[in-house]
Amino acid sequence: MHENSKLAHEMRLVNPVEAKSTCSLVPYSSEYQEAYKKMYNSCYHEMREALHIEPYDFIQDDSFFDSKMDSVYCLIKDGILIGSVALKGKEIDDLLVAPDYQGCGIGRDILLWAIEHISEEPVILHVAEIIDTDVRTSEGEYIPQMQMTVPPQVKEHYEELLSEDKYPPCHRIIPELTRLTVHSWMCALQTERLEQKTEAIRERVRQCEGSWEKGYFMTLARNFGFGVNGDAFELWAKVIPLEAVAHHRDDLFQIEAIFMGQAGLLEPDLIPEYYREEALQEGYFTKLRKEYLYLQHKFNLTPMDGTLWRFLRLRPQNFPHIRIAQLATLYYERRAGLSQLIACETIEQLSSCLTSYVTPYWETHYTFGSTSCYTEKHLSPTSLNLLMINTAIPMLFAYGRHLSKETLCDRAFNLLEQLKAENNYITRMWKECGLNVENAGDSQALIQLKKEYCDKKDCLRCRIGYALIAKSVNVTHRE
Repeated sequence: MHENSKLAHEMRLVNPVEAKSTCSLVPYSSEYQEAYKKMYNSCYHEMREALHIEPYDFIQDDSFFDSKMDSVYCLIKDGILIGSVALKGKEIDDLLVAPDYQGCGIGRDILLWAIEHISEEPVILHVAEIIDTDVRTSEGEYIPQMQMTVPPQVKEHYEELLSEDKYPPCHRIIPELTRLTVHSWMCALQTERLEQKTEAIRERVRQCEGSWEKGYFMTLARNFGFGVNGDAFELWAKVIPLEAVAHHRDDLFQIEAIFMGQAGLLEPDLIPEYYREEALQEGYFTKLRKEYLYLQHKFNLTPMDGTLWRFLRLRPQNFPHIRIAQLATLYYERRAGLSQLIACETIEQLSSCLTSYVTPYWETHYTFGSTSCYTEKHLSPTSLNLLMINTAIPMLFAYGRHLSKETLCDRAFNLLEQLKAENNYITRMWKECGLNVENAGDSQALIQLKKEYCDKKDCLRCRIGYALIAKSVNVTHRE
């Protein structure tokens, strides 16, 4: 809420629209005056009545038509006015469709026509509760403004959401929501989260000069960091020359040497002093380093800064040495490639593709020189679940979008709904509020809800927040 309780909303069209209009509009003529008056009042009557804006029929007399009608264009069918739109410079205003013709896609067609007949500059629609200043474009042109009063109870409920001490602020209304409202919002949030992850994957692909194979490897590596070392793993993946490693992919020792060396972990000074002597005496570190120095010279490699890795508050099985060793075995067994991922159609196949282990040295070590009890150090079921949720499924969805293959996108949704829901403080919070978290699709949707709406106090765009704000206002919400 802005100062002095101002509410304003501005919508901008900034990207090209590929769809084309199939209709043709003509300039307004006085012969359509009565039909336009009837259509205008009928389109705005319900909203003005619900928001207590009087008069409910805005056009009361013919004085309305004395000006501004030169910007109005009409859609005529068999001599009857069925829709209209106003084009005011670079702005689109008052897009109307006669009640008998609504729900047939006519409004969309008129909007496309309007977009085609204005400047390529962004389209701006401006609505405000209090108009106390002029609004201009970057070129200094005035933008027409529409004043709309916000009912006191709407303001009151909005302020309640912003000032509520208990988190989430909408907790009181959640038990009252219909199953349809919850289901539709969860589906939308699930898609929104996948789209958000898709954009992150696309950015990595762009960084890799369009290589989806490299982009997948970066995404996989990042999520092997499991949060704490995510940034470091992504940086590490950027300096891994997959083309060079491919020449040695039949030799696990050489793969591990390149992986560890490029991580900056083969520098003796980075081994804690109390483990350094033991590491050098064991011989494995020395052999890996010697092999790496040879390969570094051969391929002109530059490692990352090894001090970027974080160990504090990490469980030993999450140490970067262990995760890198697991990634080395995945790559060695040809299970870290995009084609292997695309071939997976079931949860079992995905799990098998991502399951990894470590080489014998790491079965008794967590870092160089630090001896531990023997353990095979496979990925835990929880870690596998997270990798499928955050790596495999988003990659399937993103690649499906890239290829325009809906089968891959549908597979991503289906697999997500088959996976076990994440159990973290966010999902537990929503459970306490009365929302069911049955699968990974639900947990991802609720994580999206908290991070993108609750944490940002974006209640006006949230369907749950909307339900509370509009609770005592007679407004019909169309999904």
